[in-house]
Amino acid sequence: MISQVPSMNLIIQGGALPTFLLDRILSATGATAVEPLPPRVVRLREARRTAEFDALIPLIEAERLDWAFVEAGRKLSDFGLICFDMDSTLITIECIDELADFAGKKREVSEVTEAAMRGEIDYRESLRRRLALMAGLDARVLARVFGERLLLSDGARELLEGVQNAGMRTAILSGGFTYFTERLRIELGFDFATSNELEISGGKLTGRVVGDIVDAAAKAHHLGRLRDELGLRRDQVIAVGDGANDLLMMAESGLSVAFHAKPATRAKADVAINFGGLDALLNLFER
Repeated sequence: MISQVPSMNLIIQGGALPTFLLDRILSATGATAVEPLPPRVVRLREARRTAEFDALIPLIEAERLDWAFVEAGRKLSDFGLICFDMDSTLITIECIDELADFAGKKREVSEVTEAAMRGEIDYRESLRRRLALMAGLDARVLARVFGERLLLSDGARELLEGVQNAGMRTAILSGGFTYFTERLRIELGFDFATSNELEISGGKLTGRVVGDIVDAAAKAHHLGRLRDELGLRRDQVIAVGDGANDLLMMAESGLSVAFHAKPATRAKADVAINFGGLDALLNLFER
């Protein structure tokens, strides 16, 4: 029996789509209809991704527009779980880099963080290296990072409201630290959160974590565990991340979303949001 290829829609969003570019996209994809949707979203019905379309991607992205091919008729309520990375995804900062700033080691730690997110260094090894640089740091700086520097990514609250209204369960699966994930879980109403617990002794960071490190494999494991506990299929799960440490988690989902991500992560994701906020994800689905 031959399986039927699902009809796809192309969503372009984030600003005004020039007429000349829309005409070329229509020709390249063979789309049968154009639907303008507020705010600043265009849906092209029954569009096909072709080599001709791929040649237009630099022009689309030069206009700072996000694009995605999604299965026609898909609704947010078709999904049951969405899992987020925390650092540089749900929030705008890398918490470990900000902690390092208080220790006078931000440059050294940031370089290791960037290399780890590009997949150049094993995450476990990178975390051990970075934490060792902060041994002896006063644990009270955790509160300062949370209160003074941690900001939610644009559209985070709107996306969470949308998925919660659709009946989805929500999770933070992070290689970051419980001090931050637990506070975000409570403040934003997440159902689940998993991350690393910093070891503290005598009011100071020891430069180690308590228990096993939550790395890429652990994040994927926890997504699969939650999916199975909730009785969901793979295609009912969304995973959102930005770096190499998220790829295994994203591979366990039915829809992987790269958010302002490293090139290697964007290349392997089903959807990339390069310019818009997290709430741009809501525009991919039919109401």
